[in-house]
Amino acid sequence: MPEESTTSDLVELVRRFFESLECRDFDAALSLFGPSPVWDMSAMGMGCFEGPTSIRGLLEDWTGAYDEWEIELEHLLHLGGGVVFAAVIETGRPLGSTGRVQMRYAAVALLVEGMIVRATTYPDIDEARAAAERLAQERADG
Repeated sequence: MPEESTTSDLVELVRRFFESLECRDFDAALSLFGPSPVWDMSAMGMGCFEGPTSIRGLLEDWTGAYDEWEIELEHLLHLGGGVVFAAVIETGRPLGSTGRVQMRYAAVALLVEGMIVRATTYPDIDEARAAAERLAQERADG
């Protein structure tokens, strides 16, 4: 049986994902995902992306809409069972614009054997935290 990653390892892995994404290093970002990952953005009205190619397209499209773009991690917590909760603020300047936009949201990542296998993004921080806590509890009970 594979050794379980420590809390700090999982938090660091998710932090590295966001850092790679902010640098628009999609190869590095995707290297942190398992072979058949899912990114569910249904709660954001954007659907569900399955597999590395689909997720890469999502990330490229998302970040490609900005001339300047950055991510600030407000909270990054391992809740147990490989579940990591991240509260995030993104700030950017859309292509061709002089204005800036900001969005606050949360992501729940499920990691198995040190790889992200599923990410779910929520516009409501409290809803995301509750979903992350439920998932962590389910994994502890299961």
